[in-house]
Amino acid sequence: MSQRQLRLGAILSGVGTTQHAWRAPDLPGDASIDIRWAIAQAKKAEAAKFDLIFIVDSPYITPDTAPHFLNRLEPLTLLSALAVHTERIGLVATATTSYNEPFNLARAFASLDLISGGRAGWNVVTTGLEGAAGNYGLEKHIDHALRYRRAQEHLDVVRGLWDSYEDDAFPRDKASGVFLDKAKLHALNHHGEFFNVAGPLNISRSAQGQPVIFQAGDSSDGRDLAARNAEGIYTNAETLEDAQAFYRDIKQRTLAAGRRPEHISILPGLVPIIAATDDEARRREAEIHGAVDLKKALVALGRPFNYLDFSAYPLDDAFPDLAGLSLNGYRGHAERIIRIARDEKLTLRQTALRFAALPSPFVGTARTVADEIERWFKEEGADGFNFRVSVPSEFDAFIDGVLPLLRQRGLVRTDYEGSTLREHLGLPFPTNRYAAARAAA
Repeated sequence: MSQRQLRLGAILSGVGTTQHAWRAPDLPGDASIDIRWAIAQAKKAEAAKFDLIFIVDSPYITPDTAPHFLNRLEPLTLLSALAVHTERIGLVATATTSYNEPFNLARAFASLDLISGGRAGWNVVTTGLEGAAGNYGLEKHIDHALRYRRAQEHLDVVRGLWDSYEDDAFPRDKASGVFLDKAKLHALNHHGEFFNVAGPLNISRSAQGQPVIFQAGDSSDGRDLAARNAEGIYTNAETLEDAQAFYRDIKQRTLAAGRRPEHISILPGLVPIIAATDDEARRREAEIHGAVDLKKALVALGRPFNYLDFSAYPLDDAFPDLAGLSLNGYRGHAERIIRIARDEKLTLRQTALRFAALPSPFVGTARTVADEIERWFKEEGADGFNFRVSVPSEFDAFIDGVLPLLRQRGLVRTDYEGSTLREHLGLPFPTNRYAAARAAA
């Protein structure tokens, strides 16, 4: 690429991560479990030259959880199906290090990487919902700091297993009868604080060497984990100033970790409201905010606080003092809510409504939205964006209206230049550690 270009992800969100999106007339009521809907959106994103598809996940729900979370396909199963219906777009799945064994995840993601021809990515999470512990035979959720120590070791083990075979370990020479060069197969023999894993993994490396690593934690521990390991970060920001602060912090931590900052792409969520005029777009935004159900907003507000029942607190008093509450779940998100409620002097009612319908920085005509995206990109608030795909007409409005303008400005590719996710993101090929050691010797 002759210049820095926007990275684009498509989050397939089915019937929606809010309480009301599923009621859109052009959205199938079973979109979150309909493989035909997912294939159609994946093909649409690939035709628009998006870098990747992203599937969010978590292992715990309540009856009040948002519709998409209540009933959705398992990410790796879904992406394996999408892999055979697409050719170039990256395929990123969320999987937790807290409730999975490294060997199982290493094998699953390596399989997706081979099935897709080198397009797999892993969004590494530690699980923010404390109720998940009960689904895995534990009485309480793993402590926040311990989860991140475990996550680092988990990642180290997985990456070690992905290097079990050197790239040319399989001659498959029928004349000589040599299928495997045994000198290029390596056991891991890892012994650590959380895991003891012998290896080797029983699957070879792909065209991109190893799946791409993503991360989405916003706490200080999460940011450090990302700076050491991630090649892409999912985040959210309400203003350019917030985005720039996060961007600077992550790039500085990445540099301090001995890595090149350009090898980590920061991708805020993108939920634009696009209309024929800016005034019409603002009216639509007001309608969306006005349709929020307070009871459901309180439930959604409680999610990052381990589904704390906020209905027990006075609605029109100041946001409650939660100093004594353990923030062992989505700590970064919970701390952000507390900080904003305090700084803006919000009541509980105002806080619930504010976070149920977050103000979007991208509201207006296609040109207005394109201008704002360009501003965030050029002023270092983002390396790209993750578009939340749910209502088809909204995705179409972005692809047909905003993308052509960004393409005219040279900010978005006109075609894929490579075939792997690493190539899309401008990442180097990860040399097998054993081959590198042999070459160095």
